[in-house]
Amino acid sequence: MNRRDATGLACSAGLGAWTALGVLTMVVVGGDGAPLWPDEGLLSWSVGHRPTIVLALARGLTATGTGVIPYVLAVLAGVVAGRTLRHRLFAVALCLACLGTGQALRYGAMELIHRARPPRDDWTTYASGWAFPSGHTTTAALTAGLLIVALSLRAPRGGTALSVAVGCWGLLVGLTRVYLGVHWFTDVVGGWLFAFGWLGVCLCAAAQWLPASFLSDSTHPAARPAEEDHAP
Repeated sequence: MNRRDATGLACSAGLGAWTALGVLTMVVVGGDGAPLWPDEGLLSWSVGHRPTIVLALARGLTATGTGVIPYVLAVLAGVVAGRTLRHRLFAVALCLACLGTGQALRYGAMELIHRARPPRDDWTTYASGWAFPSGHTTTAALTAGLLIVALSLRAPRGGTALSVAVGCWGLLVGLTRVYLGVHWFTDVVGGWLFAFGWLGVCLCAAAQWLPASFLSDSTHPAARPAEEDHAP
């Protein structure tokens, strides 16, 4: 994919996510933060299906969506994305900036919207702050997106299975927030949309402004000059 196509795809995907998030936010605010049509049903199902081992797994998985783990994974994404030491250091800085700024913006949105969490009696893990959009969900989805982009840059064919696994992790962290009773499902959807939108902004900027040498692998046959292919 060339630079123009990459920029257009990132911008279009980001714009679509922001538009959907804007609509969902207006619905949430318009209803004074009350649960929407899928929220109560999914919470009720979660409360009624909590065997001990699944609950323990959900708590362990949800813990990977906050704290130091996402930042370690963001550093890993930068290391994978870069070809040289200089590129890797720069990519690590970009990934950390994308994740950190995204978390700050999400926190600001959460404070502005002021949506209450589900009833505390249904919680099976600790939570703090307002509900929309979900912080664990946003952080995990954004981190997963950075890893998937890095894998697509450096292992466009061999990294498919790993990309799927990373994507599933990002989705499952969000779902554990509903299962553990600390978020409505629409909080989680809001987190996914926020992460996708912010990642689109970051990718659009990167595709537009980063040097071509950073976005392509000069060791790949497709990146070699045409005259090399006709060399004796």
